Amino acid sequence: MKKTDIARRMARESGVTQAEAADRLDLVVHRLLCTLRKGKAASLPGLGRFTVGADGKVSFKPEGPHRA
Repeated sequence: MKKTDIARRMARESGVTQAEAADRLDLVVHRLLCTLRKGKAASLPGLGRFTVGADGKVSFKPEGPHRA
């Protein structure tokens, strides 16, 4: 899924413009990256948790049962 697809869906479901939804998505991604750069874990409720290993690599653990 591309950013435009996510923003379009966010806009439709929240009643904001697609541009505002894209700005909100950018803010979430920015905050997530800032948290990870500090070496802290970051969660996206309903999706999962991002963590940074000692080697600097980011890993993601999905929330709930794994889907194929």
